[in-house]
Amino acid sequence: MTDNFTREEAAPAVTNSFKQELIDAGVPADMHEWLSPHGVGALVARMGITFVEISAERTVGTMPVQGNTQVAGILHGGAHMVLAETLGSFAAGVHAGRHRQALGIEIGATHHRAVSSGTVTGTATAIHLGRTLTTHEIVMTDDDGRRLSTARITNLLRDKR
Repeated sequence: MTDNFTREEAAPAVTNSFKQELIDAGVPADMHEWLSPHGVGALVARMGITFVEISAERTVGTMPVQGNTQVAGILHGGAHMVLAETLGSFAAGVHAGRHRQALGIEIGATHHRAVSSGTVTGTATAIHLGRTLTTHEIVMTDDDGRRLSTARITNLLRDKR
């Protein structure tokens, strides 16, 4: 039991490893130690997002349309946003480094075209990589390379608590 006046003991070391989740999501092996206490996130795994390339300057990932559609049978606009935020936030996190964290503070998108099957590829490209802020543009395309949506995310970088 704790109260507002008693200092809590340090939390035990995280023992849960998400190594298989990282492998399934295509995260490079050199990032596993860093990310294994947290994995890629339940929503990322649930939506089937897989990383193709991860760096601060450029992060690429894919997501199936199947299972991520809205009632009309097309890719849900929110699914576009989840892919965009995932890619932009991972890129910002790489820029921040292991002892800092990236926190999304703004995201917006324009949807250009609908898609009802196949795979969506998102490419996050750095616009600004600063000491306290990053901004990435994320372009989502279909299997034929047609632009589906364009998003922009800004992340605040801060020291981990």
